[in-house]
Amino acid sequence: MVNKVAASGLITLKLEEWWPTRPLVEFDLKDYLFKELILKEKDFREAIKEHDFGQYQDKVLLVHCSTDAIIPAWAYMLVAAAAAPYAADIYQGSEAEYLRDYYRETIAGLDTDAYAGQRIVVKGCGDRPVPPAAYLEVTARLRPVARSIMFGEPCSTVPVYKQPLVRK
Repeated sequence: MVNKVAASGLITLKLEEWWPTRPLVEFDLKDYLFKELILKEKDFREAIKEHDFGQYQDKVLLVHCSTDAIIPAWAYMLVAAAAAPYAADIYQGSEAEYLRDYYRETIAGLDTDAYAGQRIVVKGCGDRPVPPAAYLEVTARLRPVARSIMFGEPCSTVPVYKQPLVRK
């Protein structure tokens, strides 16, 4: 029996394997607002002093506000100053925003030489919710070098891009 998928020379990219390795934890500023709407400086400073930032040791801290409140820039600065000795990284935004930017940065650093002239399948399903922007980014990054780009599984793909034939 011949495994046609293995013999096809396809390169499968599993974007979920590029998922951040450090745990993501959220710090929602709404919990520190008066009536989840107003930031009172004195109360906020006291709450930040009392908060146990050690719980974020070696994690990615996602600082955001889930309510429609106006948060002054210095509030984010206070959180960053308190969390910096513990958190592996501090990001202003939600988990979805972080993942979009994380994948963008990861894909921007991709060595495209390894994919030159190759037939690539970008795997589309998995255990982790890879943001749609990651699929857009990887396609844009690999299109100039790839022979073809497909989406799905090697046994059942959706064609996305195929390099045009050059006729002499």
